[in-house]
Amino acid sequence: MLMRQWRKRRRLSQLELAIEADVSSRHVSFMETGRSVPSRAMVLRLAAVLDVPPREQNQLLLAAGLAPAYAERSLEDPDMVAVRDGLAMVLEAYEPYPCLVVDRGWNIIAANAGAGVLMQGVAPHLLDPPNALRISLHPDGLAPRIRNLGQWRDHVVGRLRREVTVSGSPMLAELLAEIESHPGGFDDPRDPGGVVVPLHLERADGSVLSFLSTVTTFGTALDLTASELSIEAFLPADEATAAALKQ
Repeated sequence: MLMRQWRKRRRLSQLELAIEADVSSRHVSFMETGRSVPSRAMVLRLAAVLDVPPREQNQLLLAAGLAPAYAERSLEDPDMVAVRDGLAMVLEAYEPYPCLVVDRGWNIIAANAGAGVLMQGVAPHLLDPPNALRISLHPDGLAPRIRNLGQWRDHVVGRLRREVTVSGSPMLAELLAEIESHPGGFDDPRDPGGVVVPLHLERADGSVLSFLSTVTTFGTALDLTASELSIEAFLPADEATAAALKQ
């Protein structure tokens, strides 16, 4: 049943999935109806074709009566020391520019000192616990200070929609519904003369900081916690912003 849900989410027929995975469509049909119990290798092969995220791959394996492929450790686990050290190195390297570490639900689990510029004026209730998307688009967060709110909102919400589609996560779907309910319109983020979607953030003194955002992930992670972490860095989009942050 789970495999069928993923196939339909990816808008593939049984025949299309069979061709991509190099198996018979009959075998795919039997696995989806429970008439055939797939091997571990088959589950992982089909999951790869369907681009199923690691956490959900574990669910597919468990549904087939098989052991999960990915462990899940706390970030404080002794085995995660290399991950913790790596995150600390990246956060420090981006100083004085803002940099955050977020989990799969966009909860902020670490930040450097430069990220303080993104938290100025944010209501306390949005900081306990801090969620990057709530802080960005909530009317008690950064939204009133974002000069290009419609453009930035379109970019952020569009990214979250894609994550919901790829992951099928009910938690992200709930977050998406919440974020979409916040006031603010949508502007076309595409600028024919632009390079990327910037973030134009007004400061208390009326000056404006302009940022370009980048994302870094652990590309070879075999642990769910590590695989679902993202490092979100905000680099200066102009010389004035770079100079202001270095003061």
